[in-house]
Amino acid sequence: MTGYGAAEHHSEDYSVKVEIRSLNSKYLDLNIRFPRFLMPKEIELRNFFSKLIERGNATLSINIVKHKVNENDVHINENLASEYYQKLKHLSEKLEAPQHDIFRITTLMQDVIYQDDDGVSDELYDLILKVGESAYKQFNDFRLKEGDSVKQHLLDYCEGIENRLPAVLPFEEERKANTKTRLQKSLNQLMNSESYDKNRFEQEMIYYLEKYDINEEKTRLAAHCKHFKDTLKKASKGKSLGFIAQEMGREINTLGSKANHTEIQKIVVEMKEELEKIKEQTLNIL
Repeated sequence: MTGYGAAEHHSEDYSVKVEIRSLNSKYLDLNIRFPRFLMPKEIELRNFFSKLIERGNATLSINIVKHKVNENDVHINENLASEYYQKLKHLSEKLEAPQHDIFRITTLMQDVIYQDDDGVSDELYDLILKVGESAYKQFNDFRLKEGDSVKQHLLDYCEGIENRLPAVLPFEEERKANTKTRLQKSLNQLMNSESYDKNRFEQEMIYYLEKYDINEEKTRLAAHCKHFKDTLKKASKGKSLGFIAQEMGREINTLGSKANHTEIQKIVVEMKEELEKIKEQTLNIL
């Protein structure tokens, strides 16, 4: 699910800011951005925040500013800087480009200027987790608010399917009359045929009536819609709603294949449109 949360803390020694942002995704894909000296803690941080976030294409950003820095901790990689400078200078001469900015660009290149660190102190790591939890709370509140909106949309889509079921009824009477006319015509032709087989005729009639009866599909679809809404009102999982939506889809498809009536087919298409909206939204629910 989409979400955003941020928190920061400032002390005499550190300023720590944590941001969490996420886009919809079926699984969890967590990208972590942090200072190089936190590398030894990457697995711990990934496990900690993965359990909280659970799902989504998420980015976790950790920014740390040290207010007290020993001058011996700051280093310049002179060999790397020289190599960058010479390469950029050669390129500028080749392209006949201005050279006045080459030195500044060189100092901005990765790993030219860096800061050594003996590791992450327990105090700093605990502070990172504390700020991270605050950011997650804001992030989760954002997702809960979005979840309420998604819930209302799902209810509307489900009711859109339910409300179309009664619209089938007027066309059913017309459908039955047309079917009866066709059967009577076929029956008259059959009775005049010398190869008339009464038993075969009865079997065909039973098959035909079962094939075109849509009452069971309507009843089951209405039951699935009710089950979907009841499940949605609880602390439901996206997978549970997805399974119910699949059952709704089966009944709608069967209803369409049995309908044999243009107007009923139009209603079925509208139901399918609402169902597709439901399927899209259920993918965003944890």
